[in-house]
Amino acid sequence: MKAMLIKEYGENGNFEVSEIEKPEVKANHVLVKIAASSVNTIDTMIKNMGSDLPLSPAAPALLGMDFSGTVEAVGEGVTGYAVGDEVYGCAGGLADLPGTLTEYIVADSNLMAHKPNGLSMRETAALPLVAITAYEGLTRAGVKAGQKVLVHGGSGGVGHLAVQLAKYFGAEVFATGTGDNQKAIIQKFGATFIDFKTEKVADYTAKYTNGGFDVVFDTVGGANLTNSIEAVALNGHISTTVSLCELDLTPLHFKGASLHVVFMLIPMLHNFNRDKHGNILETLAEISNEGHLTPIVDENQFSLEQVGDAYAHLASGKAIGKIVVEH
Repeated sequence: MKAMLIKEYGENGNFEVSEIEKPEVKANHVLVKIAASSVNTIDTMIKNMGSDLPLSPAAPALLGMDFSGTVEAVGEGVTGYAVGDEVYGCAGGLADLPGTLTEYIVADSNLMAHKPNGLSMRETAALPLVAITAYEGLTRAGVKAGQKVLVHGGSGGVGHLAVQLAKYFGAEVFATGTGDNQKAIIQKFGATFIDFKTEKVADYTAKYTNGGFDVVFDTVGGANLTNSIEAVALNGHISTTVSLCELDLTPLHFKGASLHVVFMLIPMLHNFNRDKHGNILETLAEISNEGHLTPIVDENQFSLEQVGDAYAHLASGKAIGKIVVEH
């Protein structure tokens, strides 16, 4: 089968059209004919950093984590799937798990679910990694109806889904961004837009809350965690997807707030509680089927052979929504 392999890591590394052996289904796995895959920031990090990241596959590498597609064969021990089912998941492209930049994937059945009915294959491929991350960040923080939730980076890949899910859970949602495009996305999904370039944390926290936000979901992280700590309520919760930094937690201590670090690759990397991802994906599909979860997909279209251009488009910072590669 055709595959796009990266034979040499680095910012100048190129994907090359290659022929590799079509995988055979095995126990507890499902063979999926891939319709589309999406590009995530972690994918570009692996491409550029290679062995400097402990989760990168050995080169030549088959990258790509997210997929949507159709079941072609079902392995021994798998229940709930049949040939012809339309599915989606996040199941490869790191460590020893072959990725999705090819025609077929043999995916652990615990890392996938039936695709949402109302979304195209292209839209569905945009969901798995970022939607699981958004769901996990909110549920670990215990989001519930009546709370005030702040999402930093509310128009981003994780952020725009976190806004929708927080609304679905019944919260009043606020989200940071800047510029007309980001404002439009945030307001489209019913959140109050906060321009982080013109509004100070203390000012918008005082304007919209009585002492702080119950939950802050920080998809920016790093130095921005200081802003999250400033914005969170006493005994509140902060979830972040980026904590690769040194930070003085003294202000967090005096607020008695909890910090949740979301690293959704753990089940894939460590074969740990993988069924949780499958269950979350099934739940997300149900939420989408009810009309409460729709990903924004970048208007640029890329074929499998153009995956290098897709990665470059993400790196450019000009994408509006998730970048999808169609197979």
